[in-house]
Order: sequence, then structure tokens, then C-alpha cells
Amino acid sequence: MSRLSDTDRERIADLFDRHLEVGLHHGAQLSVYVDGEPVIDLAGGVEAPGGPAETRETRHILFSSTKPYAAVTLHSLVEEGYLEYDDRVVDHWPTFADEGTEKAAITVRQVLSHTSGLNQGEIDDRPDLWGDWDAVVEHLEKMEPNFTPGETPAYHALTFGWLVGELVRRVSGTPIEAAAEARVFDPLGLDDTGIGLRDDEDDDVATLVGFDEFDRCRDPGEGLGDHTEVAAPFNAEEIHRAVIPAANGIGTAGDMARFYACLANGGELEGTQLLEPETVDRMTRLAAETDADGTLGREGRFALGFWKGGTTVAPYGSLSPAHVFGHAGLGSSVGWADPVENIGFAYVTNGVRDGSYEHVARVNALADAVRQALR
Repeated sequence: MSRLSDTDRERIADLFDRHLEVGLHHGAQLSVYVDGEPVIDLAGGVEAPGGPAETRETRHILFSSTKPYAAVTLHSLVEEGYLEYDDRVVDHWPTFADEGTEKAAITVRQVLSHTSGLNQGEIDDRPDLWGDWDAVVEHLEKMEPNFTPGETPAYHALTFGWLVGELVRRVSGTPIEAAAEARVFDPLGLDDTGIGLRDDEDDDVATLVGFDEFDRCRDPGEGLGDHTEVAAPFNAEEIHRAVIPAANGIGTAGDMARFYACLANGGELEGTQLLEPETVDRMTRLAAETDADGTLGREGRFALGFWKGGTTVAPYGSLSPAHVFGHAGLGSSVGWADPVENIGFAYVTNGVRDGSYEHVARVNALADAVRQALR
């Protein structure tokens, strides 16, 4: 018997609809699993301003909610013995750094925990190059750490995915988009999700709209800057077809909730063992924390490829439990797993709002509603 009553579902659906009615975004999806079973699967609004109706199959840009898909691909390779978390990156990718340099000491663990110091560089501001994997890798090889590796948590907004993706390619011989499909998406039946679009896929991605900040809120000086400018390139087809494993996952809330339902249940869902429980435990332990992230300027708690709950900015509920893990994507999406309550949650919209408060407020309202209903 479901732990979520019909009345609770109706109230959560009403809150979901309310966000659309007041214009927080044009279209959205909400999906929730409890105890490995789908209990909520909603879609509403439109795919674009004045566009067709949003459906549960509408595909969205997931921004940084893509990162856990890339990370789990790498974790599966660690589990199989291809590499270890404390290996140096240069041991698998010899042209990554010159021996004897500070950069050569960077480990796989530091990349996954956003402590490598390679948080941002020229490549972040070159969307014209994002579709050229070799050019991106060349830029990464030329980068020097902005912080001493291992010392300063500094969110790797874009570099995280390329670093992880090249490690995957180096140790497995398979490009990250194909490896993620084989190791994550296909086993779990995430049929509407991928890292970028393939050549045989139509560009049917929902249109993103950057919303102005509420004039009732102060700017806390956090985040990646003007969220509307950051989001703008991601409506272009060439960006949809690029491989940006930190930012251009394309998929649905239903697929994302299924992914987190698996991780909340120790890496198993419906007979598919994606990862061993020990791997899930290792990758979701706290690896780094800070009161002022070197990139975002706010508090953060990092696992290996995931954000942990337990801060005032974590988008997993107003009082997000410290054991929850997941990820958000540039003021438009969030997914998380609660292994104690066995919840997989995903909320995806096409309205990009300031990620430092407005987006967190709307996603927390829905997270709180789910948690309250399960008490």
C-alpha cells in the first residue's frame, strides 16, 4: 500500500499547478518515487511561450542536474576496477599535466568533490567550442588550478563534466555520452534522457525562458552571475547537440526521479543493480564542505558528484536533511534521493529563475509538501 494518500497527491498537484498559475514558469514536470514505486507523475503548462502543451515526455535541458549521470558513469568504472578515487588524473590522462607540477597531483576524488582547483577557465566562456570535444580537452590541459588542489571547494560548473567525461573515455575507451547510455540510462530504462542530442534525434527540447528576479528580493551576490545570460546559449541546437556532461543533459523529470529512486534504494530498482550499495555509500558521503564556495560564494556540502543536504541553500526542502543527496540545475531543475525515507524526487521546468533563492524557494515548497505527506 502506498504511503502517499490520494488526498496528499491532490494537494501536491494543486501546489504544482499553483506555480504555473502565478507564472513561475511556462511548463514543468514533477515526478516522485517512494519505496521504489512511482507515486506522482505530473506535467503542466506549455513547452514554450505560446507553444504546445507540456507532457510527461517533453524533454528539457537539465543544466547541472546532468552531473550525477556523468558521475555515476565514472563510479561504475571505479566499481569495476578501471580506476580508483585516489588515483592521480595524470596517471590515466598523461597529457593532463606536466609531472612535478601542482596540477599533476590532482586526484579523481578532487575532481568529483569540486576541490581540484580547476573550477573555471577560458573554456567556460567559449560556447563556440563546446561542440568540439578535442578543443575542450586541449583547453583543460592548458588550464592551471585557480586554488591549491584539495584545499578549496569551488564549484566546477562546466569543467566538472569535461574532466569526468575525459576520464571515462581514457579508462574505458568509450565517449561519455555513449558510456552513460550503456551504464546508466539503458539499464534503468531512462529512454528519454541523454547527454546532448544524437544525430538521429530531433531537436524537440523545451524552450528555456530566463525570468527577471523578483523585485522584493535582494541579490545575495551568489551563483554564477546573470542566470539569463548563462542560460541563453542553451536554446541553440548546436548546444543541444554538443556533449557537455556538466550541463546539457536532456531528459524528463520521470527519468530523473527513477534514477534517484534507484540510488535511494542502495543502487537497485526493479531487479536492476546499477551500483553496489557500498559504492552508493562511498560516493554519497560528505567529501568537502565550505561556508563560502570559491565559485558560487555560498555554503556547500559536496559528495563525489552530488550536493549533500543540510544547508540553507540545499534545494531538498526548507530544512533539508543532511543525509539527502542530489543536484540542481541552473534555476530550473532539481533531483534528489532520500535513502532514509526511500524517496526519489525530480522537478524540471523551462523557466530559469535566480538559483540563489527564487528557484530554491519553489522547489523546496514541493519537497516540503512531499515530506509532510509522508510523515
